[in-house]
Amino acid sequence: MSRFWKIALIVIAVLVVGGVAFRLLHKPEAAGGGYGHHRGGGQGQHASQSGGGSGQPGGSGQDNAPVPVTVEPTVKQNVPVYLTALGTVTALNNVAVNPEIGGQLWTINFKEGQDVKKGDVIAQIDPRTYQAAYDQAVAKQKQDEATLATAISTLDRNQQLVAKGYVAALDMDTYRNNVAQLKATVIADQAAARSAQVQLDFTKIISPINGVAGIRNVDPGNVVTTTTSIVTLTQIQPIYVIFNLPEQNLEAVRDAFQNGANKLEVVALDRTDAHPLDTSGYLQVVDNQIDTTTGTFKLRGLFTNPDRKLWQGQFVNVKLRVQVVNGGLVVPAQAVQRGPDGDFVYKLQPDQTVAMQPVTVAGEVGDSHVMISKGLDEGDQVVTEGQFRLKPGSKVQALKPGEVPVAAAPSDADKKKWKKQGGGRRGNGGGGGGGG
Repeated sequence: MSRFWKIALIVIAVLVVGGVAFRLLHKPEAAGGGYGHHRGGGQGQHASQSGGGSGQPGGSGQDNAPVPVTVEPTVKQNVPVYLTALGTVTALNNVAVNPEIGGQLWTINFKEGQDVKKGDVIAQIDPRTYQAAYDQAVAKQKQDEATLATAISTLDRNQQLVAKGYVAALDMDTYRNNVAQLKATVIADQAAARSAQVQLDFTKIISPINGVAGIRNVDPGNVVTTTTSIVTLTQIQPIYVIFNLPEQNLEAVRDAFQNGANKLEVVALDRTDAHPLDTSGYLQVVDNQIDTTTGTFKLRGLFTNPDRKLWQGQFVNVKLRVQVVNGGLVVPAQAVQRGPDGDFVYKLQPDQTVAMQPVTVAGEVGDSHVMISKGLDEGDQVVTEGQFRLKPGSKVQALKPGEVPVAAAPSDADKKKWKKQGGGRRGNGGGGGGGG
């Protein structure tokens, strides 16, 4: 066969296959063939399922169900206003105990860390040298007192004889001057004896304050001098807390300090603000200048420190109460949300929907509430839990704190829809089998 006929047969075969394929692909569905019946049944079934989904859980009907949320009312209460700062605990008195005299340290009469009282003997220096000096001074005083007594007696006898001419007037002057000189000597001896007594008393090292003894700096047996530090005593009851506030708070603090009978409450909290360490404090001093390098001014609070939770050098968080707002509007802190335009809350409407309500937060109230200065009125219901599922206009199911939403039972209409959808699927399946 020639090449021409081979090409012709191939072209004819291609045309025949194309025609058959065209007829199969464009066969009318109304002809009732198995393919058309199956396609139509599938579309009907899909339509039935699509239409029935709106009545089932998870369909479009579910989108309109109320969102369960927890709501709480806005309440009025007297709200204390605090200023916060970081403070340092400082001892009321901090004394480094040094000897007044030199000598060998005999004994240490305290335990490190124990309480000592004012007047307690906390250490003893060898007193023998100072005791001898005191005894010598006392003896010298007695010797001069005896000499003075003799001089006074001589003066008295000569005064009786001078009138009879037995004693010259010049001698009487000598007797008088001798008595005066000896009196001055006795006075000097008394002073020397007292000085020796003081030096002897200095051999006993006395606590000058009530406080807590620190770690001792010298051991018994060492020779100490007036520059030797024996121990440091710290008075922690009462105790100071010193803190700084920005200068823009100065006017408010001074006004409250002057008009509040000088009893502004100061609270010391731990570094995490988890709990108060001491609530017995009050503001004692406002410093007389502002630090130009930091723009702050210094304040000092005084605490009785009954449980000794405040310790010298400790860092604490400080809250200073400067005023009390009467009738402040308070809501739970979790009700306030942060938006692009500022703080807002979801406010419950009379039709059980919610609206975004912009608010202005004036300050914290304890650990769980905040005070609102603008945006709400007393009694307004605000959402405190479930906000992440809300948008303006959402229908809600308002619950009290601790309540749990009850699942709604299906209605009769929903039950009928579900039955129809189930029967339709069974009919479609049987029809499909007959058509096959």
